Amino acid sequence: MQPLLLTTTEDGTGKTSIALALAQLASQRDLSIGYMKPKGTRLQSHLGKTIDQDPVFAAELLGLDEPIETLEPIVYSPTFIQGVLRGHDDPKALRDRVIGSIDTLAEKHDLLIVEGGGDLDVGAILRMSDPELASLIDARTVLTATYQEPSDVDQTVAAARRFDDYLEGILFNAIGDSVVDELEADVASYLEAEGIGVLGVIPRLRELAGVTVDQLANELGGELLSTEGTDRLVERFLIGAMGREAASAHLRRTRAAAVITGGDRADIQSIAIEAPGVECLILTGSMRPSEAIIGRATSAGMPVLLCAADTRTIVDRAEAIVRSGRTRDVEAVELMRSLLEDHTDVDALLGHQD
Repeated sequence: MQPLLLTTTEDGTGKTSIALALAQLASQRDLSIGYMKPKGTRLQSHLGKTIDQDPVFAAELLGLDEPIETLEPIVYSPTFIQGVLRGHDDPKALRDRVIGSIDTLAEKHDLLIVEGGGDLDVGAILRMSDPELASLIDARTVLTATYQEPSDVDQTVAAARRFDDYLEGILFNAIGDSVVDELEADVASYLEAEGIGVLGVIPRLRELAGVTVDQLANELGGELLSTEGTDRLVERFLIGAMGREAASAHLRRTRAAAVITGGDRADIQSIAIEAPGVECLILTGSMRPSEAIIGRATSAGMPVLLCAADTRTIVDRAEAIVRSGRTRDVEAVELMRSLLEDHTDVDALLGHQD
């Protein structure tokens, strides 16, 4: 059977949770399921090695017994890229390694789900961007995308055309209520007329849109000074570098936000604790706030996270965490599985299996 390649127009479209939820749905249909991510991009240190977090979680969730080197043949780290550019690694040998792993898994399982990189072009220096990979392994390809306004269609159409006949269709994810009708009517009709199938429109769920404060603390490696409310969901970040009056007006209009500021900005911290839409305070530069601030936050049920890095670094890392979503969360995959059942033709996605 052809491998199923899950790819994306851009990072943060829910590609990994869709891939894992599809794998679970296939397993419910008594199919033997394989999973791999040829180009590991979501990197972390694991048992002394740098690997992608997604194959590790997939192996645990799906009960896979293959070695991580098979599930993730290439760790696409900055060091690896530099090695390729300097001629230390042979692109053809690397492509052969990936194809060999895919062939091994495809022979072993009824369905092999192959997860693409963070965007279409990851792997281009190896001649193994996602469109090139689809051709190399003759993969049925599902393109995941988001939609907020009509101009987003340009990117989606451009991406779809790069896959030619390998494209099965587009799966829109995390679509807000205000644009569902527009997407299902105007956009879907246009895409169908262009020969680009729409495989489903999955609504946005707040539970999948953000991450908990607990998850932020784990990912950022910070110290929780106030441990109340760590199950709160954060969807966006605000930098508390403004004056008191501007901060007061701005923070009171926000929602599901974490405020990132220095530990010496007691004025911003006080306003954030009182703002109804602020879910968390993240303090940078290892500057501890006063005990009075910690006490007020605890009384208000507001978690306070202290991080060592500077504000810009924490903002970049935190936004990347939220963009990746709750992929490595069992509950999140279960939610996505229900969404796929309700809003897509699962059998068509899996290749019309009985």
